[in-house]
Amino acid sequence: MSEKIICLNKKAKLNYFLEEFFEAGISLLGSEVKSLRSGRANLGDSYAIVRNEECYLLNAHISPYDPASHFGHDPERTRKLLLHKHEIKKLMGRVETKGYSLIPTKLYFKNGKVKVELALAHGKKKYDKREDIKKREQMREVKRALKQKR
Repeated sequence: MSEKIICLNKKAKLNYFLEEFFEAGISLLGSEVKSLRSGRANLGDSYAIVRNEECYLLNAHISPYDPASHFGHDPERTRKLLLHKHEIKKLMGRVETKGYSLIPTKLYFKNGKVKVELALAHGKKKYDKREDIKKREQMREVKRALKQKR
């Protein structure tokens, strides 16, 4: 299974505790796929919702494909996610009752098809974010010190 990553949501790990991951297909137009092949996408402020037993991706930015400008697409349109019914029902239950959010973490090609990795997540508080930053800086310093000893 060949996997080519198009873009990552780097804000997701900083702003959320990511607990469970799901792989979903995504319904796209031809010009959107062409744009994704050239790596022009951003998942920064995007999220997914479950509405009428269907899952949708909102605020995911896929830049317009220039050669298809006449038949172009809206860069931030709502896109339908393709999941099994049992996965959607599971997500509905978790999102509604426990206050979780569906956050896309990665957009990639898998066997020629565009896939989205969704994470079931709940938000971090400011002190949690500070703790993560401190741990990251400590790890950097340890690695730096080990490099200097060599």
